[in-house]
Amino acid sequence: MGSVSGVNSFIGSRSPYQDRRFCASGLMVPMSYGSSLNRNMSTDIGGGADKINYVTDVAEVLADKAVEAVASQAPALNEVAIAAADCYLPVKALMYLIDYVHIFTGFEWWGSIVATSIMIRLCTLPFMINQLKATSKLTLLRPKLEVIKEEMQNKGMEPAAVADGQRRMQELMREYGVTPFTPLKGLLIQGPIFISFFMAIRNMVDTVPSLKMGGPFWFTDLTTPDDMYILPVLTALTFWITVELNAQEGLEGNPAGETIKNVSRGFAALTVPLTASFPKAIFCYWITSNLFSLSYGLVIKSHAVKKALGIPIIRYSPPTSTEQKPALPFFETLKKYAAAQQHIAAKQSAASQQPALSSPPVEESRPTSQRISASSVLSQRIKSLEKEVKGRKKNKKR
Repeated sequence: MGSVSGVNSFIGSRSPYQDRRFCASGLMVPMSYGSSLNRNMSTDIGGGADKINYVTDVAEVLADKAVEAVASQAPALNEVAIAAADCYLPVKALMYLIDYVHIFTGFEWWGSIVATSIMIRLCTLPFMINQLKATSKLTLLRPKLEVIKEEMQNKGMEPAAVADGQRRMQELMREYGVTPFTPLKGLLIQGPIFISFFMAIRNMVDTVPSLKMGGPFWFTDLTTPDDMYILPVLTALTFWITVELNAQEGLEGNPAGETIKNVSRGFAALTVPLTASFPKAIFCYWITSNLFSLSYGLVIKSHAVKKALGIPIIRYSPPTSTEQKPALPFFETLKKYAAAQQHIAAKQSAASQQPALSSPPVEESRPTSQRISASSVLSQRIKSLEKEVKGRKKNKKR
Protein backbone atom coordinates (compact mmCIF):
# COMPACT_ATOMS: atom_id res chain seq x y z
CA MET A 1 0.00 0.00 0.00
CA GLY A 2 2.83 2.31 0.74
CA SER A 3 4.25 1.77 -2.67
CA VAL A 4 0.92 2.50 -4.36
CA SER A 5 0.43 5.67 -2.39
CA GLY A 6 3.94 6.70 -3.34
CA VAL A 7 3.23 6.22 -7.01
CA ASN A 8 0.01 8.18 -6.71
CA SER A 9 1.76 10.96 -4.91
CA PHE A 10 4.43 10.99 -7.64
CA ILE A 11 1.83 11.12 -10.42
CA GLY A 12 -0.15 13.70 -8.61
CA SER A 13 2.87 15.92 -8.10
CA ARG A 14 3.70 15.68 -11.81
CA SER A 15 0.14 16.43 -13.07
CA PRO A 16 0.08 19.82 -14.80
CA TYR A 17 -3.35 20.53 -13.42
CA GLN A 18 -2.29 19.88 -9.77
CA ASP A 19 1.32 21.02 -9.76
CA ARG A 20 1.88 23.94 -7.39
CA ARG A 21 4.24 25.59 -9.86
CA PHE A 22 1.35 26.04 -12.29
CA CYS A 23 -0.82 27.34 -9.50
CA ALA A 24 1.83 29.78 -8.30
CA SER A 25 2.35 31.14 -11.83
CA GLY A 26 -1.39 31.68 -12.39
CA LEU A 27 -1.66 28.98 -15.11
CA MET A 28 -3.97 26.82 -13.16
CA VAL A 29 -6.31 25.11 -15.71
CA PRO A 30 -9.67 23.83 -14.58
CA MET A 31 -10.25 20.14 -14.84
CA SER A 32 -13.37 20.58 -17.03
CA TYR A 33 -11.45 22.45 -19.75
CA GLY A 34 -10.00 19.30 -21.27
CA SER A 35 -13.37 17.79 -22.00
CA SER A 36 -14.64 21.03 -23.55
CA LEU A 37 -11.51 21.27 -25.70
CA ASN A 38 -11.99 17.75 -26.93
CA ARG A 39 -15.63 18.52 -27.75
CA ASN A 40 -14.72 21.66 -29.78
CA MET A 41 -11.98 19.86 -31.71
CA SER A 42 -14.36 17.09 -32.66
CA THR A 43 -16.91 19.67 -33.85
CA ASP A 44 -14.32 21.45 -36.06
CA ILE A 45 -13.15 18.19 -37.58
CA GLY A 46 -16.72 17.21 -38.42
CA GLY A 47 -17.34 20.56 -40.22
CA GLY A 48 -14.22 20.14 -42.35
CA ALA A 49 -15.35 16.69 -43.37
CA ASP A 50 -18.67 18.13 -44.49
CA LYS A 51 -16.87 20.73 -46.58
CA ILE A 52 -14.67 18.06 -48.15
CA ASN A 53 -17.74 16.00 -48.98
CA TYR A 54 -19.42 19.08 -50.55
CA VAL A 55 -16.38 19.82 -52.76
CA THR A 56 -16.26 16.19 -53.81
CA ASP A 57 -19.92 16.30 -54.81
CA VAL A 58 -19.37 19.48 -56.88
CA ALA A 59 -16.39 17.89 -58.64
CA GLU A 60 -18.45 14.83 -59.46
CA VAL A 61 -21.25 16.98 -60.89
CA LEU A 62 -18.81 18.98 -63.05
CA ALA A 63 -17.20 15.78 -64.27
CA ASP A 64 -20.60 14.38 -65.21
CA LYS A 65 -21.45 17.58 -67.11
CA ALA A 66 -18.15 17.44 -69.00
CA VAL A 67 -18.73 13.83 -69.91
CA GLU A 68 -22.24 14.66 -71.12
CA ALA A 69 -20.93 17.55 -73.25
CA VAL A 70 -18.29 15.37 -74.86
CA ALA A 71 -20.78 12.56 -75.32
CA SER A 72 -23.24 14.93 -77.01
CA GLN A 73 -20.61 15.81 -79.63
CA ALA A 74 -19.24 12.32 -80.05
CA PRO A 75 -22.32 10.88 -81.80
CA ALA A 76 -22.22 13.59 -84.49
CA LEU A 77 -18.56 12.91 -85.13
CA ASN A 78 -19.17 9.20 -85.29
CA GLU A 79 -22.22 9.67 -87.55
CA VAL A 80 -20.32 11.65 -90.18
CA ALA A 81 -17.26 9.41 -89.95
CA ILE A 82 -19.36 6.31 -90.49
CA ALA A 83 -21.34 7.97 -93.29
CA ALA A 84 -18.19 9.05 -95.15
CA ALA A 85 -16.35 5.76 -94.79
CA ASP A 86 -17.28 4.28 -98.18
CA CYS A 87 -17.55 7.51 -100.21
CA TYR A 88 -15.34 8.84 -102.97
CA LEU A 89 -12.68 11.36 -101.97
CA PRO A 90 -14.47 14.58 -103.14
CA VAL A 91 -17.72 13.48 -101.51
CA LYS A 92 -15.93 12.47 -98.31
CA ALA A 93 -14.05 15.79 -98.19
CA LEU A 94 -17.28 17.78 -98.51
CA MET A 95 -18.97 15.75 -95.78
CA TYR A 96 -16.10 16.33 -93.37
CA LEU A 97 -16.01 20.04 -94.29
CA ILE A 98 -19.73 20.46 -93.54
CA ASP A 99 -19.22 18.61 -90.25
CA TYR A 100 -16.25 20.79 -89.23
CA VAL A 101 -18.24 23.95 -89.97
CA HIS A 102 -21.09 22.52 -87.89
CA ILE A 103 -18.78 21.83 -84.92
CA PHE A 104 -16.58 24.95 -84.90
CA THR A 105 -19.28 27.53 -85.67
CA GLY A 106 -22.10 25.96 -83.72
CA PHE A 107 -24.48 26.46 -86.65
CA GLU A 108 -27.37 24.14 -87.21
CA TRP A 109 -27.02 21.70 -90.08
CA TRP A 110 -28.82 23.96 -92.56
CA GLY A 111 -26.54 26.89 -91.65
CA SER A 112 -23.46 24.68 -91.95
CA ILE A 113 -24.51 23.60 -95.46
CA VAL A 114 -25.13 27.23 -96.48
CA ALA A 115 -21.77 28.39 -95.08
CA THR A 116 -19.90 25.53 -96.78
CA SER A 117 -21.61 26.31 -100.10
CA ILE A 118 -20.51 29.95 -99.92
CA MET A 119 -16.95 28.92 -99.04
CA ILE A 120 -16.70 26.56 -102.02
CA ARG A 121 -18.19 29.11 -104.43
CA LEU A 122 -15.72 31.74 -103.23
CA CYS A 123 -12.87 29.30 -103.89
CA THR A 124 -14.10 28.77 -107.47
CA LEU A 125 -14.45 32.51 -108.13
CA PRO A 126 -11.00 32.88 -109.81
CA PHE A 127 -11.83 30.03 -112.21
CA MET A 128 -15.16 31.63 -113.08
CA ILE A 129 -13.48 34.96 -113.82
CA ASN A 130 -10.86 33.23 -115.97
CA GLN A 131 -13.60 31.40 -117.88
CA LEU A 132 -15.46 34.68 -118.48
CA LYS A 133 -12.27 36.25 -119.84
CA ALA A 134 -11.77 33.38 -122.28
CA THR A 135 -15.41 33.44 -123.38
CA SER A 136 -15.27 37.18 -124.00
CA LYS A 137 -12.09 36.78 -126.07
CA LEU A 138 -13.73 34.06 -128.13
CA THR A 139 -16.72 36.34 -128.74
CA LEU A 140 -14.40 39.13 -129.90
CA LEU A 141 -12.63 36.65 -132.18
CA ARG A 142 -15.86 35.37 -133.70
CA PRO A 143 -16.20 38.01 -136.51
CA LYS A 144 -12.73 37.14 -137.83
CA LEU A 145 -13.57 33.45 -137.79
CA GLU A 146 -16.80 34.16 -139.68
CA VAL A 147 -14.82 35.99 -142.39
CA ILE A 148 -12.52 32.99 -142.86
CA LYS A 149 -15.50 30.65 -142.93
CA GLU A 150 -17.21 32.77 -145.58
CA GLU A 151 -14.06 32.74 -147.72
CA MET A 152 -13.98 28.96 -147.50
CA GLN A 153 -17.61 28.76 -148.64
CA ASN A 154 -16.99 31.17 -151.51
CA LYS A 155 -14.28 28.85 -152.78
CA GLY A 156 -16.68 25.91 -152.77
CA MET A 157 -15.10 24.33 -149.67
CA GLU A 158 -12.26 23.00 -151.76
CA PRO A 159 -9.78 20.94 -149.76
CA ALA A 160 -6.96 23.42 -150.24
CA ALA A 161 -9.19 26.32 -149.15
CA VAL A 162 -10.45 24.40 -146.11
CA ALA A 163 -6.91 23.48 -145.07
CA ASP A 164 -5.78 27.08 -145.38
CA GLY A 165 -8.82 28.31 -143.43
CA GLN A 166 -8.20 25.85 -140.62
CA ARG A 167 -4.60 26.97 -140.37
CA ARG A 168 -5.61 30.62 -140.14
CA MET A 169 -8.26 29.86 -137.51
CA GLN A 170 -5.77 27.98 -135.36
CA GLU A 171 -3.32 30.88 -135.58
CA LEU A 172 -6.00 33.35 -134.48
CA MET A 173 -7.09 31.17 -131.56
CA ARG A 174 -3.48 30.75 -130.50
CA GLU A 175 -3.04 34.52 -130.65
CA TYR A 176 -6.10 35.16 -128.47
CA GLY A 177 -5.32 32.27 -126.13
CA VAL A 178 -8.63 30.43 -126.60
CA THR A 179 -9.85 27.09 -127.93
CA PRO A 180 -13.16 25.89 -129.38
CA PHE A 181 -13.86 24.23 -126.02
CA THR A 182 -13.49 27.46 -124.02
CA PRO A 183 -17.25 27.85 -123.31
CA LEU A 184 -17.23 24.41 -121.66
CA LYS A 185 -14.84 25.48 -118.90
CA GLY A 186 -17.66 26.65 -116.66
CA LEU A 187 -19.47 23.34 -117.01
CA LEU A 188 -16.28 21.41 -116.25
CA ILE A 189 -15.80 23.44 -113.06
CA GLN A 190 -19.34 23.74 -111.71
CA GLY A 191 -20.55 20.31 -112.82
CA PRO A 192 -18.29 18.13 -110.62
CA ILE A 193 -18.82 20.45 -107.64
CA PHE A 194 -22.59 20.24 -107.94
CA ILE A 195 -22.53 16.45 -108.28
CA SER A 196 -20.19 16.07 -105.29
CA PHE A 197 -22.38 18.32 -103.13
CA PHE A 198 -25.49 16.44 -104.18
CA MET A 199 -23.97 13.06 -103.34
CA ALA A 200 -22.48 14.27 -100.03
CA ILE A 201 -25.72 15.79 -98.75
CA ARG A 202 -27.76 12.85 -100.00
CA ASN A 203 -25.47 10.44 -98.13
CA MET A 204 -25.66 12.52 -94.94
CA VAL A 205 -29.45 12.58 -95.18
CA ASP A 206 -29.50 8.78 -95.24
CA THR A 207 -26.89 8.17 -92.53
CA VAL A 208 -26.82 11.15 -90.11
CA PRO A 209 -29.91 11.04 -87.83
CA SER A 210 -29.21 14.49 -86.33
CA LEU A 211 -30.29 16.11 -89.61
CA LYS A 212 -33.87 15.33 -88.64
CA MET A 213 -33.72 18.35 -86.29
CA GLY A 214 -31.24 20.47 -88.24
CA GLY A 215 -33.51 22.92 -90.08
CA PRO A 216 -35.42 26.13 -89.25
CA PHE A 217 -38.98 27.35 -89.79
CA TRP A 218 -41.23 24.87 -91.58
CA PHE A 219 -38.41 22.56 -92.76
CA THR A 220 -37.04 21.38 -89.42
CA ASP A 221 -36.53 17.84 -90.72
CA LEU A 222 -33.90 18.09 -93.48
CA THR A 223 -34.23 14.44 -94.45
CA THR A 224 -37.73 14.62 -95.96
CA PRO A 225 -39.15 16.33 -99.08
CA ASP A 226 -40.89 19.68 -98.83
CA ASP A 227 -44.63 18.90 -98.80
CA MET A 228 -45.41 22.60 -99.32
CA TYR A 229 -43.18 22.78 -102.46
CA ILE A 230 -41.77 26.11 -101.29
CA LEU A 231 -38.11 25.10 -101.62
CA PRO A 232 -38.46 23.61 -105.15
CA VAL A 233 -40.29 26.75 -106.30
CA LEU A 234 -37.60 28.99 -104.77
CA THR A 235 -34.93 26.94 -106.52
CA ALA A 236 -36.65 27.26 -109.90
CA LEU A 237 -37.33 30.98 -109.39
CA THR A 238 -33.76 31.88 -108.42
CA PHE A 239 -32.38 29.84 -111.32
CA TRP A 240 -34.78 31.47 -113.81
CA ILE A 241 -33.87 34.99 -112.63
CA THR A 242 -30.18 34.13 -112.97
CA VAL A 243 -30.76 32.87 -116.52
CA GLU A 244 -32.67 35.98 -117.57
CA LEU A 245 -30.09 38.38 -116.18
CA ASN A 246 -26.76 36.60 -116.65
CA ALA A 247 -27.09 33.74 -119.14
CA GLN A 248 -25.56 35.64 -122.09
CA GLU A 249 -22.74 37.30 -120.18
CA GLY A 250 -19.66 37.05 -122.40
CA LEU A 251 -21.71 35.68 -125.33
CA GLU A 252 -23.09 38.95 -126.72
CA GLY A 253 -23.70 38.61 -130.44
CA ASN A 254 -23.09 34.87 -130.40
CA PRO A 255 -25.99 32.79 -131.78
CA ALA A 256 -25.12 30.05 -129.29
CA GLY A 257 -25.95 32.45 -126.44
CA GLU A 258 -29.64 32.52 -127.30
CA THR A 259 -29.69 28.72 -127.59
CA ILE A 260 -28.09 28.35 -124.16
CA LYS A 261 -30.63 30.77 -122.71
CA ASN A 262 -33.60 28.88 -124.15
CA VAL A 263 -32.30 25.53 -122.89
CA SER A 264 -31.76 27.03 -119.43
CA ARG A 265 -35.31 28.39 -119.43
CA GLY A 266 -36.64 24.93 -120.15
CA PHE A 267 -34.56 23.46 -117.33
CA ALA A 268 -35.90 26.13 -114.94
CA ALA A 269 -39.47 25.17 -115.86
CA LEU A 270 -38.74 21.49 -115.18
CA THR A 271 -36.98 22.13 -111.87
CA VAL A 272 -40.11 21.95 -109.70
CA PRO A 273 -41.42 18.55 -110.88
CA LEU A 274 -37.91 17.08 -111.09
CA THR A 275 -36.83 18.15 -107.58
CA ALA A 276 -40.10 17.79 -105.66
CA SER A 277 -38.97 14.49 -104.12
CA PHE A 278 -35.52 15.74 -103.04
CA PRO A 279 -34.81 16.11 -99.30
CA LYS A 280 -34.80 19.63 -97.91
CA ALA A 281 -31.07 19.55 -97.11
CA ILE A 282 -30.20 19.59 -100.84
CA PHE A 283 -32.12 22.83 -101.35
CA CYS A 284 -29.99 24.49 -98.66
CA TYR A 285 -27.08 24.12 -101.07
CA TRP A 286 -28.97 24.62 -104.33
CA ILE A 287 -30.72 27.88 -103.43
CA THR A 288 -27.52 29.27 -101.90
CA SER A 289 -25.59 28.45 -105.07
CA ASN A 290 -28.25 30.10 -107.26
CA LEU A 291 -28.21 33.26 -105.16
CA PHE A 292 -24.41 33.36 -105.33
CA SER A 293 -24.50 33.03 -109.13
CA LEU A 294 -27.12 35.77 -109.35
CA SER A 295 -25.07 38.15 -107.19
CA TYR A 296 -21.88 37.34 -109.09
CA GLY A 297 -23.55 38.03 -112.43
CA LEU A 298 -24.97 41.37 -111.30
CA VAL A 299 -21.60 42.52 -109.95
CA ILE A 300 -19.60 41.34 -112.96
CA LYS A 301 -21.84 43.28 -115.36
CA SER A 302 -20.31 46.55 -114.22
CA HIS A 303 -17.75 47.96 -116.67
CA ALA A 304 -15.67 49.22 -113.76
CA VAL A 305 -15.46 45.71 -112.30
CA LYS A 306 -14.59 44.23 -115.70
CA LYS A 307 -11.87 46.80 -116.20
CA ALA A 308 -10.42 46.10 -112.76
CA LEU A 309 -10.40 42.33 -113.40
CA GLY A 310 -9.06 42.62 -116.97
CA ILE A 311 -12.18 41.20 -118.63
CA PRO A 312 -12.68 42.41 -122.23
CA ILE A 313 -15.70 44.66 -122.66
CA ILE A 314 -17.86 43.57 -125.60
CA ARG A 315 -19.73 46.33 -127.37
CA TYR A 316 -22.39 44.47 -129.28
CA SER A 317 -23.96 46.03 -132.38
CA PRO A 318 -26.88 44.32 -134.16
CA PRO A 319 -26.01 42.70 -137.49
CA THR A 320 -26.55 44.75 -140.64
CA SER A 321 -28.96 43.66 -143.34
CA THR A 322 -26.28 42.65 -145.82
CA GLU A 323 -26.90 39.66 -147.99
CA GLN A 324 -25.00 36.65 -146.84
CA LYS A 325 -24.40 33.49 -148.71
CA PRO A 326 -26.49 30.67 -147.22
CA ALA A 327 -24.53 28.06 -145.36
CA LEU A 328 -24.01 24.63 -146.84
CA PRO A 329 -26.06 21.71 -145.54
CA PHE A 330 -24.64 19.87 -142.57
CA PHE A 331 -23.82 16.62 -144.37
CA GLU A 332 -22.33 18.50 -147.30
CA THR A 333 -20.09 20.40 -144.91
CA LEU A 334 -18.96 17.13 -143.36
CA LYS A 335 -18.08 15.77 -146.79
CA LYS A 336 -16.06 18.87 -147.58
CA TYR A 337 -14.28 18.66 -144.27
CA ALA A 338 -13.44 14.98 -144.80
CA ALA A 339 -12.11 15.75 -148.28
CA ALA A 340 -9.96 18.53 -146.84
CA GLN A 341 -8.55 16.19 -144.20
CA GLN A 342 -7.73 13.61 -146.88
CA HIS A 343 -6.04 16.32 -148.91
CA ILE A 344 -3.92 17.39 -145.94
CA ALA A 345 -2.98 13.79 -145.11
CA ALA A 346 -2.06 13.05 -148.73
CA LYS A 347 0.02 16.19 -148.90
CA GLN A 348 1.89 15.32 -145.71
CA SER A 349 2.52 11.72 -146.77
CA ALA A 350 3.75 12.84 -150.18
CA ALA A 351 6.10 15.33 -148.57
CA SER A 352 7.51 12.68 -146.23
CA GLN A 353 7.94 9.99 -148.92
CA GLN A 354 9.27 12.23 -151.69
CA PRO A 355 13.06 11.89 -152.15
CA ALA A 356 15.31 14.91 -151.95
CA LEU A 357 15.20 16.17 -155.54
CA SER A 358 15.52 19.55 -157.14
CA SER A 359 12.81 22.15 -156.71
CA PRO A 360 11.25 22.10 -160.27
CA PRO A 361 9.91 18.54 -160.01
CA VAL A 362 8.37 19.40 -156.66
CA GLU A 363 6.54 22.34 -158.17
CA GLU A 364 5.31 20.13 -161.03
CA SER A 365 3.81 17.63 -158.59
CA ARG A 366 1.58 20.21 -156.91
CA PRO A 367 -0.78 20.87 -159.85
CA THR A 368 -1.25 17.14 -160.40
CA SER A 369 -2.22 16.58 -156.77
CA GLN A 370 -4.62 19.51 -156.95
CA ARG A 371 -6.14 18.10 -160.17
CA ILE A 372 -6.55 14.70 -158.54
CA SER A 373 -8.21 16.22 -155.48
CA ALA A 374 -10.45 18.41 -157.64
CA SER A 375 -11.51 15.42 -159.73
CA SER A 376 -12.32 13.47 -156.55
CA VAL A 377 -14.48 16.33 -155.32
CA LEU A 378 -16.29 16.50 -158.69
CA SER A 379 -16.93 12.77 -158.63
CA GLN A 380 -18.37 13.05 -155.12
CA ARG A 381 -20.68 15.85 -156.23
CA ILE A 382 -21.87 13.86 -159.24
CA LYS A 383 -22.61 10.84 -157.03
CA SER A 384 -24.57 12.98 -154.57
CA LEU A 385 -26.60 14.52 -157.43
CA GLU A 386 -27.35 11.07 -158.84
CA LYS A 387 -28.63 9.93 -155.45
CA GLU A 388 -30.87 12.99 -155.18
CA VAL A 389 -32.31 12.41 -158.68
CA LYS A 390 -33.00 8.74 -157.91
CA GLY A 391 -34.70 9.70 -154.67
CA ARG A 392 -36.95 12.22 -156.41
CA LYS A 393 -37.92 9.66 -159.06
CA LYS A 394 -38.91 7.18 -156.37
CA ASN A 395 -41.00 9.81 -154.62
CA LYS A 396 -42.81 10.67 -157.88
CA LYS A 397 -43.61 7.00 -158.53
CA ARG A 398 -45.17 6.73 -155.08
